[in-house]
Amino acid sequence: MKGISRKLFSILSIIMLLLLAACGGNNTGSETNTNEGSSNKDGVVSAKFGVIAYLTGAGAAYGEAITNGLKLAQKDINALGEVNIELVIEDSAGKADQALNASQKIMSDDSITAIIGPTLSTEIFAVAPEADLNGIPIMGTSTTVDGIPEIGDYVFRNAVPESLAIPAAIEKAVERTGAKKVALIYGNDDALTKGGFDVMERTVKEMGLEITTIETYQDGQSDYNAQLTKIKNTNPDLILASALYNEGAVIMDQARKMGIDIPFVGGNGFNSPQAIEIAGDAANGLIVATPYFGESTDPKIVKFNEDYEAEFGKKPDQFAAQAYDGLFIYADALKRAGSADREAFREALAETKDLEGILGKFSFDEVGDVIMNVTVLEIKDGKFIEFE
Repeated sequence: MKGISRKLFSILSIIMLLLLAACGGNNTGSETNTNEGSSNKDGVVSAKFGVIAYLTGAGAAYGEAITNGLKLAQKDINALGEVNIELVIEDSAGKADQALNASQKIMSDDSITAIIGPTLSTEIFAVAPEADLNGIPIMGTSTTVDGIPEIGDYVFRNAVPESLAIPAAIEKAVERTGAKKVALIYGNDDALTKGGFDVMERTVKEMGLEITTIETYQDGQSDYNAQLTKIKNTNPDLILASALYNEGAVIMDQARKMGIDIPFVGGNGFNSPQAIEIAGDAANGLIVATPYFGESTDPKIVKFNEDYEAEFGKKPDQFAAQAYDGLFIYADALKRAGSADREAFREALAETKDLEGILGKFSFDEVGDVIMNVTVLEIKDGKFIEFE
């Protein structure tokens, strides 16, 4: 019996070894532990990137644009054949706790090299410290509040920060209108809108402008008449509004109905075609700064717009464009790293310099924040045009 048992054990051992060898031989980069890195038979480095996006809820247009931009970039990158990218997409619903849960699911998968997202600054302040602690690179393509890249060595963004975009928009607006007095309104329960307000307040004080009133609102509010009445009574020359497009559009609509016809200056959250769809003619006069001007004649922008519309049946916005370039930044780092290893990838990502994207040249500074130029736009006759 013992001899039979030994023979049976030997046979089973051989079978197990053959099975393990077969499984190992079929691994690709998207299936292999990222800490070891991977490439396919042709020497093309493969990697999986986790995506956390705001796909359901009031601000879902942001997440839809971002994931569409990423999917288009994935298609274009993989077609080039230099690297191969797989996306693992999770919905955050615009909530910090759900974004954190999604990130923990992604981070527990050792085959995922890095994270893109979440969509909102409130979310990334919850997620980024965990990613940094776990040694997984994370990059925001739409998170613009001051202090995000400073969270840690593994935290980056290619979104233009409010500290760059808002002052450019305010300065242009004041230059044209000769404004001396401004009123401010912002959402006080969201990191993006609160951060945008901080930049607005700091900028107007540095410019020596008078603040006639500061009004606040809460996420999801629908009636702004009390705040707008106070603003109207102070007779400002400009209204600076730090708002997401859904609240911001309603604020503009109610302001115009009250007879307030002065220009609005908004932050990054306001920069969406959805603001025009919701507010209609009331959106005219909104001034924002952005790296993306959809009506540009730049051949790169024209091609991106055409490809995006052909793929998704609608025009792209700033958030789609930044996500598209964001995945190309990741692809470039992956190619230079030569491996899907998280640490090698992070080091290559940090060294990104003068990478040419559809929005211009990208570099990261010493803390992982983006260095690039912005364009000031306004809404006129129902569309964004370059501010003159």
